[in-house]
Amino acid sequence: MARIDFAFGASDRLRAACDAAYKHYRKGGRLVVYCTDQTLLERFDLMLWGFEATAFVPHVLADDALAPQTPVWLSSKPIQPPAGPGPAVWLLNLDEDCAPGAEHYERVLEIVPQDEASVQAGRKRWRQYKSQGHDLHAHDLSRAAAGR
Repeated sequence: MARIDFAFGASDRLRAACDAAYKHYRKGGRLVVYCTDQTLLERFDLMLWGFEATAFVPHVLADDALAPQTPVWLSSKPIQPPAGPGPAVWLLNLDEDCAPGAEHYERVLEIVPQDEASVQAGRKRWRQYKSQGHDLHAHDLSRAAAGR
């Protein structure tokens, strides 16, 4: 089973997702970003190009010809982690439901904003992942932001 990290209390979900993708990429990691909402996935794609002036996260759609050479893949469909040598692949789930195939990833990142509907959806995903036997961990982003 996968380790599932829930980051609760994000003031801006996509910004927090960009930060997570950037940090993982900088450490040499590979990442699949999953979301069935095509509009949200496109917004995330655009944010990765310019969320910080000096940050760049190489990314492509999972079915792009350059995907095998690119560390971050975006997908609106469930996919298996890319095979091959290198670091284990993580999954960043931006969908409202649990990520299908989470058990195939070493780690799954869930970012939950502060609004009530998102919190409730996050709790629902937590319960589903728990019932599937995953290793769950919670992190409070609101405390981290307050300490800056």
